[in-house]
Amino acid sequence: MAPKTITPRANDTRLDEWSPQLLKSRLYGQLLIDIIVGRLAPGERLDEQILAERYGGGLAGIREALARLALEGLVLRRARVGTMVAPLDLMEAREAFAARALVEVECAGLAARLATDADIAAIRATLSDGEAAIAKNDARALAVMDEAFHVAVASASHNRVLAKLVMSLHHQTARFWLVTMREPSLEESRFALDQHRALADAIAAHDPARAQDAMREALGDFPADVKRAWAAP
Repeated sequence: MAPKTITPRANDTRLDEWSPQLLKSRLYGQLLIDIIVGRLAPGERLDEQILAERYGGGLAGIREALARLALEGLVLRRARVGTMVAPLDLMEAREAFAARALVEVECAGLAARLATDADIAAIRATLSDGEAAIAKNDARALAVMDEAFHVAVASASHNRVLAKLVMSLHHQTARFWLVTMREPSLEESRFALDQHRALADAIAAHDPARAQDAMREALGDFPADVKRAWAAP
């Protein structure tokens, strides 16, 4: 499966000026995923000219994409020093995860109440390539799928402020998981996909309590998961 670029839907939570048709949106999505999966490593210096050549975009688009990533705290831009991928911070990741648990559980409940048929179809569509990505152990595709799923659920809450928070917090926690944690087994990846499907089913059933419980299950327990991952050989 070819890698996908994270792009906004016409009426989702991303800023209107970041239309999916724009070059800067494509560049932003590619840079974002490469930071999240660690292909652009924490602390790595970013040369705008090299990035433009690597991603096939002009300097203007690269600079706009980096500016947005800087606003999200994923890159640091300093005068006379340059641009670098932001270092990882365990405490910051823990706090971001705690915030996600509060915001996303609320979003799941709202989505179960308010989701339209189109919202539910969009949520399910994000998981359609999950089995293929797991079979190929494609970390980049799985990262794209996970973000798209959580953004789709948040969008179905019909609360743009909450949905924007979900998107930003997801980037911080997903990056920590993928850069520092051990690679999940096929069984773990399939179990995670099943949890996401259970959440989609709960939203489709318009059952807020069940959707909130399913979201808690899908998010997991950050402290316990960190301890278990670091203790593993």
